[in-house]
Amino acid sequence: MTHTPVLLKEMLFQLAPHSGGIYVDATFGAGGYSKAILESADCKVYAIDRDETVTKFYDDLNVKYPDRINLFIEKFSNIKSILNKSSVIPAGIQKKDNWSRAGMTSSGVDGIVFDVGVSSMQLDNGDRGFSFLRDGPLNMSMDNYSHMNASTFVNALREEEIANTIYNYGGERHSRRIARAIVNARKKKIIKTTFELADIVRSVVFRGKSKIDPATRTFQAVRIWVNDELGELEKGIKAASEILSENGKLIVVTFHSLEDRIVKTVFKDLCEPGSTKTFSLLNKKVIKASSEEINVNPRARSAKLRAIQRLS
Repeated sequence: MTHTPVLLKEMLFQLAPHSGGIYVDATFGAGGYSKAILESADCKVYAIDRDETVTKFYDDLNVKYPDRINLFIEKFSNIKSILNKSSVIPAGIQKKDNWSRAGMTSSGVDGIVFDVGVSSMQLDNGDRGFSFLRDGPLNMSMDNYSHMNASTFVNALREEEIANTIYNYGGERHSRRIARAIVNARKKKIIKTTFELADIVRSVVFRGKSKIDPATRTFQAVRIWVNDELGELEKGIKAASEILSENGKLIVVTFHSLEDRIVKTVFKDLCEPGSTKTFSLLNKKVIKASSEEINVNPRARSAKLRAIQRLS
């Protein structure tokens, strides 16, 4: 299944790329956002992704747009150090007014975009262990260097930790029942696969008339825990806000309420009068996908776009 970037037109409208601009695609994936930015203006894109398998998409873009795109396999929370190494922003200097005094020519980044969450490519690959629809090892890690994975979660955590995580990250009201079932199952044998975990959840949570699989919220919670997605998101957008140039834009697309709440809170704080840097909301009301886009790409149904601009 091909990954289709959501809210692409809306993202480009808010970003408004211009020739000579420097942009960061903090969640490169299959390169949909990067490609659209490169097509819209004679600019440069610095792309970031935790998943090294995305290099094949980068190679295609690099051939088409030579010397205009660079890819870094890292967490986007490291965005400042990544751009420091690339001399996009001077090391140790974050304020634009200091750049000129330091003899630096760079004026920061003109726009940064985040498309947060798991990609279709990861969900569709059973070996990655993200989905209960495909049997595979309990992994769910977005990179290959993390020592934490889904197997760690279900086989090593205490029952209380499992229950609290499933409740807090998945909104699962049956979290204690699920945690108890997981602990009882692992006493008999190690839980190794996605199908095994899904069956354990389904054995104690009944679907009834709901269209949502009983394992959905548990798998979401485990994935968020494995990748520290909420912590990464907060650190990433705060770091991104510090390297924007004057009039630079920060755009974030989220897919569930926990992510959106973090973005909304951080953006509100950044836009408060008296903050070190002054920002303004580009869209006071959250932007959602049109019915036409949802019909073509059902994944867009839960997408929300928020954007801010640095004023000084």
